[in-house]
Amino acid sequence: MQSQDSVTQLTVYYLDGSSESFNIFDAIAGLDAEEQDPAIDLEQLLQQPLWVLHLPDQTVMIRSETVLKVEVKPPLLHIQGAGVINNSDRVTALTRMR
Repeated sequence: MQSQDSVTQLTVYYLDGSSESFNIFDAIAGLDAEEQDPAIDLEQLLQQPLWVLHLPDQTVMIRSETVLKVEVKPPLLHIQGAGVINNSDRVTALTRMR
């Protein structure tokens, strides 16, 4: 079992209003913790047209064009540059008109 310290939670919100969450374990077989940066791997994944997640009992494929929003916990604070707003708080939850 993976330790809680090595887990990134990825929540995907789809255009149809549904959502699902995945735990992504930072440990990569054969690499020491110092040799890897899972946050960079996650950034590269989010740029791909098809995301493939291998779960213990199945493989899930997500077309990125069907995704409206992605939330990542803990935050990826190393992402900097244009389009990134630092030091922000959520005041209200996202609501959807029906």
